[in-house]
Amino acid sequence: MTKEEVKRHTGALELDKVLRLLAEHASCEDSRKLIYDLEFSTDLETVKAALLQTSDAHMVIARYGSPSVYGLKNIDNPLTRARAGGVLSMGELLHVGEALRTVRGFQSFYQKWGALETSLDMLFEGLRPDRDLEDQIFGSIRSDEEMDDHASSALADIRRKIRQMEGKVRDMLDSMTRSSHYQKYLQDALVTMRDGRYVIPVKAEHRGEVKGLVHDTSSSGATLFIEPMGVVEANNDIRVQKSKEQDEIQRILSALSAQVGDVAEMLAYNYDAIISIDACFAKARFAYEINAALPQVNGEGIVDLSKARHPLIGKDSVVPIDIRLGDGFDTLMITGPNTGGKTVALKTLGLLTLMTMCGMMIPAAEGSKVAVFENILADIGDEQSIEQSLSTFSAHMTHIISILELAGNNSLVLLDELGAGTDPVEGAALARAILENLRSCGAKIAATTHYAELKVFALETPGVENASCEFDIASLRPTYKLLIGVPGRSNAFAISERLGIKKEIVDGARALVSSEKSRFEDVVSALEEQRLKLEDEREQARVARVQAQHYRDSVKKSYDVQEQQREKEMERARNEARAIVERVQADANRLMDELSKIRKQKDSEEFRNLAGQAKSMVDSRLNELSNSAKLAVENKNEGYKLPRPIRAGDTVLMVDIGKRGTVISEPDNSGTVMVQAGIMKTKVKVSSLRLEEGEKVTAQFNRPATRTVRSKAAGAATREVDLRGMNVEEALVETDKALDESVFSNVSMLTLIHGKGTGTLRKAIHTHLKGHPNVRSYRLGVFGEGESGVTVVEVK
Repeated sequence: MTKEEVKRHTGALELDKVLRLLAEHASCEDSRKLIYDLEFSTDLETVKAALLQTSDAHMVIARYGSPSVYGLKNIDNPLTRARAGGVLSMGELLHVGEALRTVRGFQSFYQKWGALETSLDMLFEGLRPDRDLEDQIFGSIRSDEEMDDHASSALADIRRKIRQMEGKVRDMLDSMTRSSHYQKYLQDALVTMRDGRYVIPVKAEHRGEVKGLVHDTSSSGATLFIEPMGVVEANNDIRVQKSKEQDEIQRILSALSAQVGDVAEMLAYNYDAIISIDACFAKARFAYEINAALPQVNGEGIVDLSKARHPLIGKDSVVPIDIRLGDGFDTLMITGPNTGGKTVALKTLGLLTLMTMCGMMIPAAEGSKVAVFENILADIGDEQSIEQSLSTFSAHMTHIISILELAGNNSLVLLDELGAGTDPVEGAALARAILENLRSCGAKIAATTHYAELKVFALETPGVENASCEFDIASLRPTYKLLIGVPGRSNAFAISERLGIKKEIVDGARALVSSEKSRFEDVVSALEEQRLKLEDEREQARVARVQAQHYRDSVKKSYDVQEQQREKEMERARNEARAIVERVQADANRLMDELSKIRKQKDSEEFRNLAGQAKSMVDSRLNELSNSAKLAVENKNEGYKLPRPIRAGDTVLMVDIGKRGTVISEPDNSGTVMVQAGIMKTKVKVSSLRLEEGEKVTAQFNRPATRTVRSKAAGAATREVDLRGMNVEEALVETDKALDESVFSNVSMLTLIHGKGTGTLRKAIHTHLKGHPNVRSYRLGVFGEGESGVTVVEVK
């Protein structure tokens, strides 16, 4: 089918409205556009692959959250121009830098998964960050209009000269504005600029008293802006330097643009991958919002939806329905009262099928089945056309003619009020003929009707099944539940009696109904009673089956988590052991260097004995710590007993993760306490804690001099500074103090925790960091680091 035909036959199912809701969960404009343009696939394998990606993203969100996309703009045009040798603007280069930053954030997010394998791996593994180009862009460009002084040494030198020259000119003009001789000629005692040149405002009537060039006049004509002759040459020099500044900026932009052009193909792939990943995670986030589940897809035309809900009806008002088609019967005739939910059931069947074919999880119970069809053809709603002089019946017939031409062996046909709008006898006969023609093509059909003849047709014809929308006679309201296998009852007499029509009138009407019709109603009534009993039993069996499946899944998941945790603990213990050995080895080397130095100064027997004793002590300590490290790998906390009960305020070691923290709550009934480590709060079992009381005593050697030797592990340390609750002045003092300590301690990364709030503290800190001599670069945190609530600083 063409796109126009697809839209005509599926428009009534409102997939476009669902896609608009889905697009709200995308993080950038291009991924929203990708979702708006999403088309359902008719290929079974393609649908399975798309559903698997959505399911994996759904699982990843549950464990690790979503990847972050901030400030991402379309870079297709800048990349095309850069590839062709064009020069990009500062704003365009910043967009490229944001794309590179996003790629790096996605890669960091992906690294959290560890050994977890998903269908999204190929997209994430194809990402190629370029930290050098990213740093060059953000290190050179401050904003869309401002180049950083440190973009090049030449630019820094030119701007320094400009500032010196501008200072000199301002000093000359300031002296004129303060001069008693000139003050009487000036409109205001200030220095301003016109056309990039420094001028002073002179009263128009004193034009001849101040020699110079007139660059502008006020709107009233009372003020002339004059460049005194004494500063003309200096202003000319400034213009020359500013011209050089622009040339250097252009050179820097050209160089950066050339680098972007060299990797344009990689950047284009990165961008497309980010958009695809974001669209997958948007589907997963939308699935959480509508409480969706992953359907089982097939190519046999079998649909079995359990607890299905229409996603466009509010959660508080939607009634879940069970609907089946294609397994045991290929045609479903749905009957029931007006406003009873027949059309909603039809739309739910069609819309959830379309969502599945778009790779979306659906609002239905786990284990629901959906078929992938080649065509979905629907005739739903009032198609009356005044412009074409068509009645409702004529409009429907025009649409059905198109459906009959397109329907085939792998088609889903949805027909609302088939045969309505004309004589009931003729309409029912025509509806039956249409259904038989569609069935002969192999199509799967769901249709709504009021005709009793079609109910009988469903009872008499193999492969055709009745269904009805339940109606509560007591309350005179529909329940909106769909009952498969039960034809709809005629409730006109019962409803009339409930509303107060005289009994003799209702009895007279009953007497006019044929005996065949009465027997049919009696059979329907008996079927209804049997159906209610079987439905209760079926629901009990379904609940038991789901509980058993959940139990099996939870046991398997628990086993997998324990295996992963065991491996992580072993790796952590091995890393700790290596770090201990490295520190001890560094201490040994330092001590031996010192003793060798002393020996050179005084080669005596006493010092030789001291060196030997020190070496023996170090070797002994090294063996002791190595054994401790090995024991840490093999036995983390076995045999340890707390010397006293844990209390709030105690400092403890969380053995499972190797972190120290402070207890902030008393143990509860399950033996669990709340522990704060840095900005993180977590619940921990008392059995996995060691009480830290007092300070550890480190053995000291008697030696005349010391010098510090840091290991590689120590050199890569990271610090956190919590600035929340401070005013700007206090926060800046603490920031400077932390930076100085980081430089002294050889700490390469510093995390400043300022919170999100109004952003005033974050802005002040960023302004302070821009020109700080100890700061190499800084950025906001990514997902898992605190996002916009923290700033991560790379220390020089």
